[in-house]
Amino acid sequence: MQDQVPSRPRPFLGERAAPFSAFLTDSFGRRHSYLRISLTERCNLRCQYCMPEEGVPLTPKADLLTTEEILTLARLFVKEGVDKIRLTGGEPLIRPDVVDIVAQLRRLEGLRTIGITTNGINLARLLPQLQKAGLSAINISLDTLVPAKFEFIVRRKGFHKVMEGIHKAIELGYSPVKVNCVVMRGLNEDELLDFVALTEGLPLDVRFIEYMPFDGNRWNFKKMVSYKEMLDTLRRQWPELEKLPEEESSTAKAFKIPGFRGQVSFITSMSEHFCGTCNRLRITADGNLKVCLFGNSEVSLRDHLRGGASEEELLRVIGAAVGRKKRQHAELFLMRQDSPPALPSTFWNSLRVQVLRHRVSFSSQIVTLWKGGGVPQAPLVAQQWLGSSLPQRHFSSHLDSDANPKCLSPTEPQAPAASSGPLPDSEQLTHVDTEGRMAMVDVGRKPDTERVAVASAVVLLGPVAFKLIQENQLKKGDALAVAQLAGIQAAKLTSQLIPLCHHVALSHVQVQLELDRARHAAVIQASCRARGPTGVEMEALTAAATAALALYDMCKAVSRDIVLAEIKLVSKTGGQRGDFHRT
Repeated sequence: MQDQVPSRPRPFLGERAAPFSAFLTDSFGRRHSYLRISLTERCNLRCQYCMPEEGVPLTPKADLLTTEEILTLARLFVKEGVDKIRLTGGEPLIRPDVVDIVAQLRRLEGLRTIGITTNGINLARLLPQLQKAGLSAINISLDTLVPAKFEFIVRRKGFHKVMEGIHKAIELGYSPVKVNCVVMRGLNEDELLDFVALTEGLPLDVRFIEYMPFDGNRWNFKKMVSYKEMLDTLRRQWPELEKLPEEESSTAKAFKIPGFRGQVSFITSMSEHFCGTCNRLRITADGNLKVCLFGNSEVSLRDHLRGGASEEELLRVIGAAVGRKKRQHAELFLMRQDSPPALPSTFWNSLRVQVLRHRVSFSSQIVTLWKGGGVPQAPLVAQQWLGSSLPQRHFSSHLDSDANPKCLSPTEPQAPAASSGPLPDSEQLTHVDTEGRMAMVDVGRKPDTERVAVASAVVLLGPVAFKLIQENQLKKGDALAVAQLAGIQAAKLTSQLIPLCHHVALSHVQVQLELDRARHAAVIQASCRARGPTGVEMEALTAAATAALALYDMCKAVSRDIVLAEIKLVSKTGGQRGDFHRT
């Protein structure tokens, strides 16, 4: 049996960089010779993990790049050393002048490759013209080989059109034709062998893409199928599977079964990143330059173009943006944490835009819809995705636990607090000195003990806001995810918000939200853990209260009748005054 593929980190390009345009070389020496240009935000599909059935708000046409602006920027980048351009979207093949754009790009001296990433619906019809215009590479997005499942995922018919497009590409001599498949546990991981079997007689490069585990609700690693797990599945069927040499700047790990015409690749953006050799830049449909797909930092080239910037001024703007590119993308850090760090909501929004191939913001309701019979049932849909008949959205910052603790029910009657240990009455407030002035408690001589506290809050939303949150239809985005992150951030900043609180080095923060249909409410539970001389009750209470405030902020445009209620300590353990549990 072959050895497992080594996972040694790739060297950074800068370690052996040749002379290259300074404007397109970052501080780590990576030379950016590959440009992806989004031609449109529009799409002719409505994928469950991408957008609601009615679509999403689009950028006004006046704010999008014109054809001339696209070509002007492409010309500038090619002049500086870009030799590969890929056209993306949205769906690029719905842009009326896409053939003309390809033809104009082909005239640029030094541009060696013009590729396109498409859902394939219009490919068979347009490909002869595109090939004549100069299109040299094709990536087709296809997540299933089951027609009924395809119709369910994309909310449109068209599976046979996509397959027709694949065969048309082969007929016209494209080799390999790349087929991109985002693998999601419980939805299509059972089709791995079927996809690979296509490569036996067809010159395809089937590229399995690791699903990004942030699904719009929470970090959900249960849905992610890792590269090594996929590879093990393939090797059980084809032990002779052999690894192909890797190109320096390739994002894919390529394999081939001896005797097969095509090959298989893995895009390991989550388990084994390729940041060290990243040579990609991206221009969005509205003219923003993104130096990292997963980052939220953008600079508007459109505004500089329309402001009359010279070529030299544009290059300085581009060079400054490239120079600020990070060593690696952010979620590699996030994946190693029990609690995602406090980041602005724009970061999480950026994860939903142009991730993997178009936009990825996976809806938890995909499972319910599939079970509900919106289209004819397809075989082999994993049962773990079909656990309930109604959407249930649980949010936990803990990434690797199978447990999903039940939140405190908002319908529970109020009861006196009970303590499992002594809780003596105090004759004096601890934060006031003998003269009545405020004073911070000295905890320097207190022993370090394990401290845990749980607090809760209830947000009474009303029927309108509740429905919008449940269906994730708020214009501001996913309110529950934002509230969860706000709570985590607040817990870590408690000592800066509450004047006499000590700074506590929290070892764990967990914020959960659960929707209660009966009361049209969201129930929040926050828990904090630390080892130290002082408790973490205030951290837990601050997390619960701030999560409630963030939820109010996300919904206030819909209703001003929202009520924040029942902010309270549920339990605490550790410390000299004993444990406390509310009953």
